[in-house]
Amino acid sequence: MAEATVVTRFAPSPTGHLHLGHAHSALFAHRLARTSGGRFLLRIEDIDPSRCRPEFTDAILEDLAWLGIAWDGPVRVQSAHLEEYAAAIASLSARGLIYPCFCTRASIAREIAAIGNAPHGADGPLYPGTCRNLPESERKARMAAGEPHALRLDIAAALAAVPRPLACEEVGEGAFEADPAPRFGDVVLARKDTPASYHLCVTHDDAMQGVTLVTRGADLRPATHLHRLIQALMGWPVPRWRHHRLLVGPDGRRLAKRDGAMTLRALRQAGHSPAAVRAMAGFPD
Repeated sequence: MAEATVVTRFAPSPTGHLHLGHAHSALFAHRLARTSGGRFLLRIEDIDPSRCRPEFTDAILEDLAWLGIAWDGPVRVQSAHLEEYAAAIASLSARGLIYPCFCTRASIAREIAAIGNAPHGADGPLYPGTCRNLPESERKARMAAGEPHALRLDIAAALAAVPRPLACEEVGEGAFEADPAPRFGDVVLARKDTPASYHLCVTHDDAMQGVTLVTRGADLRPATHLHRLIQALMGWPVPRWRHHRLLVGPDGRRLAKRDGAMTLRALRQAGHSPAAVRAMAGFPD
């Protein structure tokens, strides 16, 4: 049987200009696809309207083209697919796997502080489950009254609903079993201001776009455990994963927009060539 075509993707959020860390990630995925005769896709993850800007989307396309990265097919823009994410959430809700959470971030922090030695996961202290066991009548009344709420995945119910083990493969390292409960707990899948979470949207889009090899930074490795569960719940194909190193600055911290990392646009304006920037990003010609 012929080996399946490798399909990778680069999926930035338009919350600022691309920096060298983004260039490394894009080149990593691009070269894996090209050297295997596969396909490289571009996706714009603009699901958060409070932080994403159209001008940054335009800049991303321009910077990638200048860097010499060509993508296959049309660019997928997440904000154009909100109905698809809503349908996925509705499917999980109909199966009793999602519940409304009326807790504010402040109230969660106070409850965790009161617990004392609260368990921690990939994103900090795990949600203590305050709203998980609310009576259905109370949930409906509070939602009917328009009380702000998030939608959380009932992790225990979700794990009980899928066959085990949840097998994953990290390229170069081999198979492992996903174990999302201690890493994420009852994770948020949607909020009023963000109609679907990164975790739901990324797994949905990887499935819809036929991505076979998910490449991303090592900081996102823990997310694989949760994404594998969502794939099992929704019956979506399971890709392989390959997590790459993170570029760091002189202070040893990973390059990030919020820390003012040198952007590709600034490097271009300073006179650096695309080849020079590719080399800076760890991919010399």
